[in-house]
Amino acid sequence: MSDNLMPQQKAAPKLIVVTAFDRDEAGDLQQAYGPAEQQTEDRAIRTARALAGKHAGVIAWSRDANPALGEYGEPTTLFVGGDVPDME
Repeated sequence: MSDNLMPQQKAAPKLIVVTAFDRDEAGDLQQAYGPAEQQTEDRAIRTARALAGKHAGVIAWSRDANPALGEYGEPTTLFVGGDVPDME
């Protein structure tokens, strides 16, 4: 049996964010809350659900991120409620 064990891989750091939107007088979506970074995806979903009844729209999303190196993965939508602008 080998004594060479694979080191535990560290989970990639994640950026987890919730943002809520309201409509202005012209009917356009404007940021009303956030972007607020969250500690976990579960917390982001809970926060977004709580905000959904108070705003025109809310989105929670996450992505792998290493800001020190400027590396960001593709965003993953965790929750959408109501109307939100297109994310680029």
